[in-house]
Amino acid sequence: MIKERTTDISSFFVAGINYKKTDACTRGQFSINNEQYQQILLLAPQYDISQLFALSTCNRTEIFGFAEDAAQLSKLLCTQTQGTLQHFTESCYTKAGIKAVEHLFNVAAGLDSQILGDYEIVGQIKQAIKISKQNSFLGPYLERLVNEVLQASKKIRTTTALSGGTVSVSFAAVQYVKQFYKEIAGKKILLLGTGKIGSNTCKNIVDYLPGTTVTLINRTTDKASRLALQYTLSYNSLQNMQQCINEADVIMVATNSENPIITKAHFKKDAVKIIIDLSVPCNVAAEVKELKGITLIDVDELGKIKDETLKKRTAEIPKVKNIIAGHVKAFMEWHQMRKNVPVLKAVKTHLKKMQYANIEDAAVSALVAGLCDKAAEEKIQKVIDGMAVKMRKKNQHGCQYIEAMNDFITTASN
Repeated sequence: MIKERTTDISSFFVAGINYKKTDACTRGQFSINNEQYQQILLLAPQYDISQLFALSTCNRTEIFGFAEDAAQLSKLLCTQTQGTLQHFTESCYTKAGIKAVEHLFNVAAGLDSQILGDYEIVGQIKQAIKISKQNSFLGPYLERLVNEVLQASKKIRTTTALSGGTVSVSFAAVQYVKQFYKEIAGKKILLLGTGKIGSNTCKNIVDYLPGTTVTLINRTTDKASRLALQYTLSYNSLQNMQQCINEADVIMVATNSENPIITKAHFKKDAVKIIIDLSVPCNVAAEVKELKGITLIDVDELGKIKDETLKKRTAEIPKVKNIIAGHVKAFMEWHQMRKNVPVLKAVKTHLKKMQYANIEDAAVSALVAGLCDKAAEEKIQKVIDGMAVKMRKKNQHGCQYIEAMNDFITTASN
C-alpha cells in the first residue's frame, strides 16, 4: 500500500532534461513510451510516491511529483530508460516547491519550448495527465495544480499571440525543405510514421509543399492508409520501405523506435537526399550524415530556424508572464487555504460543541439556547467563513481562533 505523503508545496519536485543542456541523442536515451510510463507508475509505490506524472517529448523528459526529494523521482524514471541514473543526474535539472510549479506553467505555455510558443506541448501534457489519472496517481492536489496550469495555457492561447502563426517542429521541417529546393513541384516525399508528430507533419506537407508526391509508411499499415485517405495521398507497407527510400528525394522520419530504423545500408552510392529526423530518440543513424549527397537534419537543428513569426511571439512574452503570475497566485492562495482546513474544521467542531453541549457558563448557555438548529449552523458557518478570510490575510492561527470564539458569542447574542 502506498504511504500517503503530505502534499505540501515543499515536497513537490520536478526532475528532467531538455534541449537546453542536452542534444537529441542524449535526450533519446531518457525518452519513455507509454509502456515504460505504465511501468514507472507500477513501481512508484516502491519509491514512496503516490502522486506523479511524466512528460516525454522530442524536447524534454520530465517527471513531476511529491517525494522526499528530487532524487527519488530521478531514480524512478531511470528504471525505465536506456540512459543510466548517473548520466541523467549529470545532465538533469531539478526544481522544488514554487519553482517547480512555475516551471510547469512555463512548459505548458510554450515559454520553455525549443520553438517558442509551440502549442503541441499542451496535448502532450494532457495525455501524460490522462495516463496518470487512469492509474490513480493524480491526487486532488496535483489535479488542482494541473487544472490551473491548463486554464492559464488556454488564456494565453486565446488572449496573446504567443502561439500565433504557424511555427512548430513539423512546420519547421516543411519550411526547411521549401528553402532547400528552388523548385519543389515534382519532388517525392516519404513520410515514415503517422502518429501525432507524423500526422502534423503530413498536414503541413499538404498545406505548404504543393505539387509534391507523398507516400506514407507506418508500422501498422491501416493507420497509414487512413491518413493517406484523409489527404488523398499514397501509402505503402513497411516491407517496401527500401524501395520507397530509393525513390524519395525527401525522407521525413517521425517514428517511435528505440533504435535507428534507417542506416547507411539503406542508401546507394552517390544518392542525393534530404533526411529530416523528427524522432527522439533519433531513428536515423548518425553515420548516415557521413554519406556524400545526404543532408541529415534533426530536431535540434530545426529548432534554430528563426522567422518573423517567432519575433512577434517573443514580443508577447511579458504579457504571457503576467498571465502566468496571476494563475500562480491563485493556486498559491488555494494552497494556503488548504493548509488552513484542519484548523477551520477544529474551530467549527468546537463551536458546534458550544452550541449543542451543556455549557457550565450560564451566560454563554443562555445565548446559544436562543438559536434554532438551522440558524445556529448558518451563524457557525458565517463565523468560519470570516475566519478563513482573516487567515488568508494573516498567518496567526491562535489569534484567529480566539476571534472566532468572540465572533460566535457576538452573533449568538444578536
